[in-house]
Amino acid sequence: MISLIQRFDDELKVALKASNKIKVSVLRMAKAAVKNKQIEKGGELTEDEVVAVLSSMVKQRRESVEQFAKAQRADLAAKEEEEIAILQTYLPQQLSHQELDRIILDALRESGAKNVQDIGKVMRILMPRIKGAADGKYVNQRVRELIESS
Repeated sequence: MISLIQRFDDELKVALKASNKIKVSVLRMAKAAVKNKQIEKGGELTEDEVVAVLSSMVKQRRESVEQFAKAQRADLAAKEEEEIAILQTYLPQQLSHQELDRIILDALRESGAKNVQDIGKVMRILMPRIKGAADGKYVNQRVRELIESS
């Protein structure tokens, strides 16, 4: 299987030849973020660590979209949305709401969670199972809703 870093390099070459400025920009930012994480770690990153860096980049851009929307800057929000779309092509397929709810309910049964104070137990079981396939903030919100409704 080709590594994500190799995919960045290959697709960066293609984007440069096609003069796709936004994709070139996003891929360069992603490569720089991965390189910074490698320097911070002091060694090569695993695929999971690269996915975590990309997920963080997507999360930052989603927060930017919210801020731009509040400031009524649709042009900047649209640019961030475009960058999110490009980054998501390198991330694992996101879980559907139904799949996520099923996994959460399994974790709730497994942990024996009865109230909101047990969210930490549930999240410890849950996050390794869905790593990279769902936003942690959304997962936490759904766990809270499902605990409160049961």
